Amino acid sequence: MEVFKHNQAIIGFMKSAKKVGAFSAFMIIASLALLMTKGLNYGIDFAGGTIVQVQYEGKAPIDKVRDVLSKNKTYSTASVTFFGSDSEIAIRTKSTSKDVDVDLSDEVRNLLNGTGSFKIRGVDMVGPAVGDELRTQGLMAMLLSIIGILAYISFRFEWRFALASVMALIHDVTIALGALALFQIDVNLPILAAILTILGYSLNDTVIVFDRIREGIRSIKTTNLDEIIDESVTRTLSRTTLTSLTTFFVVLTLYLFGGEALKGFSFTLLVGVVVGTYSSIFVASPILMWLNFSVTGFREQEAKKAKREKEKEKMRAMYEQGSM
Repeated sequence: MEVFKHNQAIIGFMKSAKKVGAFSAFMIIASLALLMTKGLNYGIDFAGGTIVQVQYEGKAPIDKVRDVLSKNKTYSTASVTFFGSDSEIAIRTKSTSKDVDVDLSDEVRNLLNGTGSFKIRGVDMVGPAVGDELRTQGLMAMLLSIIGILAYISFRFEWRFALASVMALIHDVTIALGALALFQIDVNLPILAAILTILGYSLNDTVIVFDRIREGIRSIKTTNLDEIIDESVTRTLSRTTLTSLTTFFVVLTLYLFGGEALKGFSFTLLVGVVVGTYSSIFVASPILMWLNFSVTGFREQEAKKAKREKEKEKMRAMYEQGSM
């Protein structure tokens, strides 16, 4: 199935490279500004604290619950939000077992007595030390992933391809984190999983585009890198469009109908799919061009490599025939 015809006219993507580069720079600067001013809203997985899920019979009286908790010293700063439906709420507080002498579920049950008929669905608690450790390990996982990607692309392609890929990945992750800071979405382990998924998705898209560019360098007669990139990217448009749209609609369905627990995860993936698709075409490829990648030099390297392979084959044939 093809969205765009195989023999369609070549689209001049690189003509807009400077404008798109300026837009990407603006998005990155805006994301960094949001991260420095508003910051990430760490959930209990990384900041420590407690979430108590309370389910009411009928609609939860959330205003009444907030009023009751605001009068208690321990829970005065607690965040109370609907969780999945209007009959269930989540109470988030920085209190842990070190701060409270009694069982938290019992304490919340006593506090909410008189607000209606309800039951405690669950209590999740993470200590501050554990939260710091999880945050450090999450950052290490992201850095090791990027280093591994840099090594893999360098081995499979060439260092300029690797550097362009990693810069595109940093672009994608920075914008995704900026979106999380803008909407103050709780950053927890599922969000970390979504960020790592974005790395994989964006890398896959970029590698396919780069693979087609490498094929174009070998088969297209011109030595103009702009023209080779334009033709190569145009040839991948059908695949990129179909993959991106199907992934986007699946994640959108997850966001709309997956429940409150998956909102942050699916929102991060939605941003990642859009930004990752955009960066594989409009960020990674122009960076390759700005790094002064030489088409002639690459072809000379490929010719030398082919010559060495031919000599090895010749030596192997002579050895098998017993002539050496």
